[in-house]
Amino acid sequence: MGARVKVYLIAGEPSGDKLGGALMEGLRQLDPDVTFQGVGGPLMQAQGMTSLFSMDELSVMGLAEVLPKLRGLFKRRDETVEDIIGSGADVVVTIDSPDFCLRVLRKLRGFTQVPTVHYVAPSVWAWRTKRTDRMQGIVDHVLALLPFEPQYMERAGLACDFVGHPVVAEPLATGAAASDFRHIHNIGDAPLVLALPGSRRGEVSRLSDVFGQSLQKLAMTRPEMRVVIPAAAPVAAMVQQQTQGWPGDPIVLDPRGLSQEVAIAEKRAAFAAADVALAASGTVSLELAANTVPMVIAYDMNWLSRKLIAAMLQVDTVTLVNLVSDTRTVPEFLGDACKPDDIARALDVALKPGPERAAQAAAAEITMELLGRGDEAPGLRAARVVTRVATGSPV
Repeated sequence: MGARVKVYLIAGEPSGDKLGGALMEGLRQLDPDVTFQGVGGPLMQAQGMTSLFSMDELSVMGLAEVLPKLRGLFKRRDETVEDIIGSGADVVVTIDSPDFCLRVLRKLRGFTQVPTVHYVAPSVWAWRTKRTDRMQGIVDHVLALLPFEPQYMERAGLACDFVGHPVVAEPLATGAAASDFRHIHNIGDAPLVLALPGSRRGEVSRLSDVFGQSLQKLAMTRPEMRVVIPAAAPVAAMVQQQTQGWPGDPIVLDPRGLSQEVAIAEKRAAFAAADVALAASGTVSLELAANTVPMVIAYDMNWLSRKLIAAMLQVDTVTLVNLVSDTRTVPEFLGDACKPDDIARALDVALKPGPERAAQAAAAEITMELLGRGDEAPGLRAARVVTRVATGSPV
């Protein structure tokens, strides 16, 4: 590759840190002498980055949370721009977190024409189609996680490569691990329902009641069922509290106090052991598809958000498995349709061997294939594009 390549990376939340860590690993495979600088979390730091400041400062969501921290965020933006200029970077890679990252790139453009790559295409195919306008003139290349996204970026005048979704590179638990999970938790051969009410406090607060009521109704026809709730660390205490009284003798998988390796292994074993899942809308549907777990998607939000998003929505499904496989096999209950009776009926159908369950399994297989399972690892594919942008030559 010639001279040592300097890469500046910015990630603002755990999902971006994960993408960044895999990208850095890929870059190091291509060039052991590559150097890194920027902002990232523990996974990026494990690949050799010293973060300019704690990534946690950027993990702020919601207007009410952002407003008191605006001054600090603008200060961090300015520090980051100054650090990029001083780094002599050959390429700047911003990973998701568009509110912070695009502000950095816009200010940076006033000082330098260093090539820029934004990792994760905005979901303009779903809603808010004008989001690409913010990227014009400041983003040179986009890395997409979903195979149908490049056409939307290119239509907006942005160069884009599909590099695969990280879910295809995640290890899956073995059958033995799944059996051990059932044995340890005294589940035996009972139908096992995964409940995944989200990883943010607002989601858990809104969905816990409807999830619990849906499972109560399912328990009327499946009294022997067991329920497992893998909780994200920031909401684990809330999940423990909100799920008290749920049927199925619920088991909350609480990662707090466990090493990252142990917590991840336990969650993977639960996914491998599950017979069906009730999940909030989001990327978790891809994790379930990777494990061929039949699922029902349910999601709700406050009345105003529900009406605004419904008016802007460009697609007839929000479930990624449905979108990627171009099927509608995963039932979803959104907004006004998020009702326990209907959700429980869909869960009962998904638990039964039959055409619906077989169709979900087929859609899951198609989805994983289209997302890059069996191909080069997404982090390495992304690294090839970043290197090409940085050096002007393919690798």
